Amino acid sequence: MNHSNHWIFARILVINALLLGSPVLSQSSQPVWLPNLFTKIEQLEKASADLSAERQELLRGAAEMIAAEVQGGHSVALNFICTHNSRRSHLAQVWGAVAAQRYGVSQVQSFSGGTEATACNERVVRSLRRAGFSIVTVSPRVDNPLYLLQFAEDVPPLQLFSKRYDEPTNPSSGFVAMMCCSDADDKCPVVSGAVGRVALHYTDPKESDGTKAESQTYDLRRDEIAAEMFFLLREVSRMLSS
Repeated sequence: MNHSNHWIFARILVINALLLGSPVLSQSSQPVWLPNLFTKIEQLEKASADLSAERQELLRGAAEMIAAEVQGGHSVALNFICTHNSRRSHLAQVWGAVAAQRYGVSQVQSFSGGTEATACNERVVRSLRRAGFSIVTVSPRVDNPLYLLQFAEDVPPLQLFSKRYDEPTNPSSGFVAMMCCSDADDKCPVVSGAVGRVALHYTDPKESDGTKAESQTYDLRRDEIAAEMFFLLREVSRMLSS
């Protein structure tokens, strides 16, 4: 499946979701979480309280920017950007979407992209499955597969595939550029259409590929990113309700 077909398939899913009347969650409501995933969510929420003061300050600054946009009457897209859109940016996109649902911040949506397209790495997919997500491979025999990721029974699945950050399925304006790696940050001094920019810069788990530490490294990076997304969206929710 090429990038054009990915885009067409994504549009079909959006139309189907609208026809089926996908639920809009309020702050007081919660989706029907997948059971094993919800156990993991509770663990990661606790871990989010132990972030370093430096990371908390960075994320609070991002939360203030996001909350200000929402208070100004705007929906906010978080576009998580990394060089290849293969590992860290997908992890951040997934947990950003989960955290927005968890804290009822329906005005925040989560996307990902790269400075070039490669593939959503299969090690990321396996790590997310270990955390409790349900993931179906739609196009397994292509270089850049499309995955559908489910985290709740009553929420449409997320689409995971590698793409440039300016792919038509991603927002073209009014988004916050969440830079997941220093390489992409350096290569994109200006991200066209972004209303803000945050330098998250996570260590690439790719360094462990093919080693005995591979699964552990991916799971640690998965949980690190998840804890920060829970902290970020919880802060946004708190600011909007104060």
